[in-house]
Amino acid sequence: MAFVRIPGILKKIYPGLTWNVPGRERVLYLSFDDGPTPDITDKVLGMLAASNARATFFCIGRNAERNPDILHRILDAGHAAGNHTYSHLKGWYTPNREYYEDIELASQFVPSHLYRPAYGMITPAQIRYLKQRFQIVLWDVMSYDFDPATSKEKCLSNVTRHAGQGSVIVFHDSVKASANLLYALPRVLDYFGEKGYRFEAIGASGAIKV
Repeated sequence: MAFVRIPGILKKIYPGLTWNVPGRERVLYLSFDDGPTPDITDKVLGMLAASNARATFFCIGRNAERNPDILHRILDAGHAAGNHTYSHLKGWYTPNREYYEDIELASQFVPSHLYRPAYGMITPAQIRYLKQRFQIVLWDVMSYDFDPATSKEKCLSNVTRHAGQGSVIVFHDSVKASANLLYALPRVLDYFGEKGYRFEAIGASGAIKV
């Protein structure tokens, strides 16, 4: 079953991961998976800059290898970057050694202490191993921008209806998600900005594992 907002029971089953960032201030944590992607990631950076927002980009290693200039622009703008594997492997279906080697390869192009498993698929054994090196970041609100069955209006409401203080929100700076992403993102920035929220990169205000 697909969830827009992650149910609390999953957080209890997998403790020690970053699902959201509790705190007393109105802060949201936008994240973008699967880039960097020419043109699309730059448009995202422009939207973020216009709202003085910071975010976290979980980059596929092969895309960072192909587009190092875009990764540099992400970091130069004050955003954070995280490892999202080199080949977008599914941890549930990949032998551990192959999985870890793929992540290590990605680290050559995306040096970071942050890691997000592709598709959110990661086993308890993989969590134990990777936590020695990474802060493993999941999410508590999924926009579903990548889903062809999700309209741009629904993508927007998935975020505005379900995100709240400390939420980690997932978008995708990919070709597949671009139509929904580029519609929803500026509206999300405006909607929450008008409510007094600010947008920070994960780790910028001491993001903790919960």
